Amino acid sequence: MGAQDIAVVSELLAAASRADGQQALTDHQWLDLVSGGRAGFAGLVAWEPGHRHPVAYAQVSRGNDSWGLELVVDPHHRYEMTTIGPEMLAAAIEVVHDEGGGPVHWWVFEATAIHYKLAAEVGLHPTRLLHQMRRPLPTGLPVEVTTRPFVVGADEERWLAVNNRAFASHPEQGGWTLETLLSREREPWFDAAGFRLHERDGELAAFCWTKIHQARDRDGDRQPALGEIYVIAVDPAFQGLGLGRQLTLCGLDWLANAGLTVGMLHVDADNIGAVALYRSLGFDIDHDSQGFVGDVR
Repeated sequence: MGAQDIAVVSELLAAASRADGQQALTDHQWLDLVSGGRAGFAGLVAWEPGHRHPVAYAQVSRGNDSWGLELVVDPHHRYEMTTIGPEMLAAAIEVVHDEGGGPVHWWVFEATAIHYKLAAEVGLHPTRLLHQMRRPLPTGLPVEVTTRPFVVGADEERWLAVNNRAFASHPEQGGWTLETLLSREREPWFDAAGFRLHERDGELAAFCWTKIHQARDRDGDRQPALGEIYVIAVDPAFQGLGLGRQLTLCGLDWLANAGLTVGMLHVDADNIGAVALYRSLGFDIDHDSQGFVGDVR
């Protein structure tokens, strides 16, 4: 992926994000793209004769134990999904095969019957369902714990230890390295003031990391920003104290004080306890993303 490739793909991603109302790539995959790639990264760009812009983009990124796969089709060419999709997915999976194979995860925003068919054609089957839940801000609910902002250059190692314990079995959030965290700190959206830490007896017990999305509509006009509970966790040693609820409220309170009127988060549909917690805090499901998985050999 050279500089020109990244430029034209970025335009495609922006068009898709405006059409869908959310990021076209996950943060992990976006950072792989703009950094020019790394070991375990490949970007595939599809062109059609007579078009000066790419019609689709596929990307594979190697994680700790699996591969992440993304497919983005230009909104004006989605009627060609049954033609473009199989070619792009097959090409991406061939890259994984050539690199030794392994489990592959593909996430689809508001999956349709076409996506289920495409997944089956390349050997992927439905797995996790991810809810995006939203609620208006402010909450009007009391915050009963104290937090402080993350300190860049001082808190990285402590935070990584808690994050990796809390998400030990999570395919995306577990196993973060210092470079993974530093890459987020270099992003323009990063704000240490909205990265809230809760300590007990001198130990980092829980955290709530927020993110503000500056949204634009299909015409490129700026829309009201959306506040996200980006990552939230409680150290396993401090579970059972109600900190998950309180840290969620801390994050929402910070977003409200920053002027946000809507808060959102993502949660696995089968995490019944977390879904119930968020419903009790006034969240409702806005939309779903379907995960597909397969083992490439």
